[in-house]
Amino acid sequence: MARSMCWHCQSEVAGEYFCERCVKVQPLSKEQDYFTCLGLPRLLTIDATGLENKFYEMSRSFHPDFYQTKTDTERTISLGNSALLNTAYRTLKDPIQRAEYLVRLEAGAVKEIRNQPPADLFEEILSLQDDLEEFRAADGQPSADLTALRTKLQTDREALERRQQDMESRLFDLFETWDRLQRQFEPTEAIRAKKESVLKEMRELLSNRTYVRNIINDLVATVG
Repeated sequence: MARSMCWHCQSEVAGEYFCERCVKVQPLSKEQDYFTCLGLPRLLTIDATGLENKFYEMSRSFHPDFYQTKTDTERTISLGNSALLNTAYRTLKDPIQRAEYLVRLEAGAVKEIRNQPPADLFEEILSLQDDLEEFRAADGQPSADLTALRTKLQTDREALERRQQDMESRLFDLFETWDRLQRQFEPTEAIRAKKESVLKEMRELLSNRTYVRNIINDLVATVG
């Protein structure tokens, strides 16, 4: 994966993990994206088994246990490679993290966590937050009103969970669209414009999902 000069013998490294001349382990470039690190194209629908197999294959090559008797440099490289590989694998095996990472790569900045509710949920979320504050202020004192409020908040949570599922379903549809566009051999201006549109919608959905997920977590922590 390293494409430079061998740190040990200064010969050219053509693309494997070890120098062909001196057989010393080579550092994975931190300039590489996670897809390249694991030998994958920048697609959002991936073969989970293939990803896992590639991860374990590379893990065996870089595991620090195999470098205990090596030089300090080789031990440092193995630790760095293992850390980068673990981070890449954790990111790409989760569909949402994979999408967030790809948006960051392709669009320059991943979604920001919203400070305001999505436009179509604005009034609903503000009302829900008022109910949460009222529930907290009651300090767990049993009453018919509190029981009714708890029931309402649990219903609101179920509605938000359905909304999150809808967002994720739309995201997975966009995964297929992105992959189809990405596979175009010679992308035209029209294809590039479509990709930008897909990235924009994914970023918006990811941002909305994060906000909704945070509200759901707040409901779970407060109401159960």
